[in-house]
Amino acid sequence: MSGFKKFLMQGNVIDLAVAVVIGAAFGAIVTSFVADLLTPLISAFGGLPDFSSLTLTVGEAQFKYGNFLNALVSFLIIAAVVYFLIIKPYTHFKEAREEKEEATHRECPACLSEIPKAASRCSHCCVEVAPV
Repeated sequence: MSGFKKFLMQGNVIDLAVAVVIGAAFGAIVTSFVADLLTPLISAFGGLPDFSSLTLTVGEAQFKYGNFLNALVSFLIIAAVVYFLIIKPYTHFKEAREEKEEATHRECPACLSEIPKAASRCSHCCVEVAPV
């Protein structure tokens, strides 16, 4: 039982729990945005007040494809927000940081071991190399 308690108290589990709660809250906000703001805006041009009323009846079966359209629009908005507010800035930050960190070592042409850039002799195979 103590192992389970230790597992639950690890930072990764708590971080994941916080992420799930924040994600659920964000999903509710986006769903509300789509249902209360975006769908009426689209309906102003398309004429439908709500996509959820769109159905297709085949025999006794009723397919509510309007609910699917609402969910699809919500997903696309969530995906766009995650990409433009999280992924893109993180990628830009990561690339800028990698450019900033200049390499201080290079490979020896003879033995391919890592040596300092300013070295004139490889410390592994003793071959003379031209300093950079």
